[in-house]
Amino acid sequence: MTTIPIVNTSPYPLPHYATTGSAGMDLYADIAEAVSLRPLERRLFPTGIRIALPEGYEAQVRPRSGLALKRGLTVLNAPGTIDSDYRGEVGVLLINLSEETVEIQPGERIAQMVVARYEQVTWQPTDSLDDTERGEGGYGHTGKK
Repeated sequence: MTTIPIVNTSPYPLPHYATTGSAGMDLYADIAEAVSLRPLERRLFPTGIRIALPEGYEAQVRPRSGLALKRGLTVLNAPGTIDSDYRGEVGVLLINLSEETVEIQPGERIAQMVVARYEQVTWQPTDSLDDTERGEGGYGHTGKK
């Protein structure tokens, strides 16, 4: 397990795994009072946390499935990427896709964060690529079965 430095200026818990099989950790809205999001309104919510990811790691901010299903809220730039050299506050860009105004409460779990390894690549220019079974088949290529 990798240990990552974190600063939490909010009164809410550190992001943590709810179960042993969880990939994501909940992020909390660090707001002083309830905030209303009108239909199609988007707003950046502070979390009160800053992290120092090691090189070769990223954190992804993703929607919470329950908020999406029950209230029509999602993370607009999902997944939002936090790079290993970013040291600012983690923010969550929420949008209300429902037809009703939704209220976000202080300390409400508004998104989840997944920390993952990544690799940087070097491009090798070429005139052709190897053949595969799929080839150039794009969106919807496999059809319905």
